[in-house]
Amino acid sequence: EVQLVESGGGAVRTGGSLRLSCVVSGFTFDDYAIGWYRQAPGKEREGVSCLSTSDGSTYYSGSVKGRFTTSRDYAKNTVYLQMNKVRPEDTAVYYCAAVRPTMLGLWVISPLVMVDYWGQGTQVTVSS
Repeated sequence: EVQLVESGGGAVRTGGSLRLSCVVSGFTFDDYAIGWYRQAPGKEREGVSCLSTSDGSTYYSGSVKGRFTTSRDYAKNTVYLQMNKVRPEDTAVYYCAAVRPTMLGLWVISPLVMVDYWGQGTQVTVSS
């Protein structure tokens, strides 16, 4: 069974930091890139970041670039999203996902199309 389990969400003040974790299982770690996505109420789900577990390449949406960082720990089968200098507009349910690595360079353009599996999500709420 393929599983992606997010944790680390919660409430944080504007300007603060939060680290989300995604523990993956049920597939060979390097078979997929791991993406972070978010969906705010009334809005479409959007890509936040993506990490290639094969070569460590990372991709970020323009809205988070320079503030968020994604990284991996192979020993723990875990991918992280370090969120710094958060803003109220970062409030959303955050999902990690297994992203098919073929043509991963297209992720920034179409981040949703190559997702095979989703986690259940974790809520992040940023207050002013």
